[in-house]
Amino acid sequence: MTETEPIVFIVDDDDSVRKSLTRLITSVGLKVKTFSSANDFLKCDPYDGPACLVLDIRMPGLSGLDLQAELTKAQRTVSIVFISGHGNIPMSVQALKAGAVDFLEKPFDEQALLDAVHLAILKNKSLRQAQTELNQIQKRIESLTPREREVFSLVVTGMLNKQIAFEMGISEKTIKVHRARVMQKMQAESLAALARMAEKADVYP
Repeated sequence: MTETEPIVFIVDDDDSVRKSLTRLITSVGLKVKTFSSANDFLKCDPYDGPACLVLDIRMPGLSGLDLQAELTKAQRTVSIVFISGHGNIPMSVQALKAGAVDFLEKPFDEQALLDAVHLAILKNKSLRQAQTELNQIQKRIESLTPREREVFSLVVTGMLNKQIAFEMGISEKTIKVHRARVMQKMQAESLAALARMAEKADVYP
């Protein structure tokens, strides 16, 4: 299994449900790993790749909603599709508000589940990509000196060099030097690209 290969985790206390879901999901070429409880899933190492969690909402011990909350707290990026034979509207609303991709009531249509799983994997890939990009931006920001960070935060507001120079009490020539270093260290090809990075990293003053 490669790091980039999607995997579907199934967490359900019903052995027959785990087996039937495994057959269905592997039939479309996806890798599957099953767990009989939320606690067992939490014990496994986070998967370093796109993942979907097909999760029963009601189980002994930690419930599906409890597990969702634990994963959010631990900042584990996994997209969840809830399944339930005892679901209700408040439960589904809570699950979806907390970021679940879908909430399916048993018995559900097989194609509906597969569609939800594929959507969850796509969303998870996008989330992981955005997080990787943010990590790279933050690493570049950390390479800036305190003065360069200050120039960075002012440049992206649209201020001119002479305005920044006045604001910081230094010469316009010095601002130009700092600005050039910021562009280089941030690997920004334009002011617009720099502004997008600032927005993603929330570095506006």
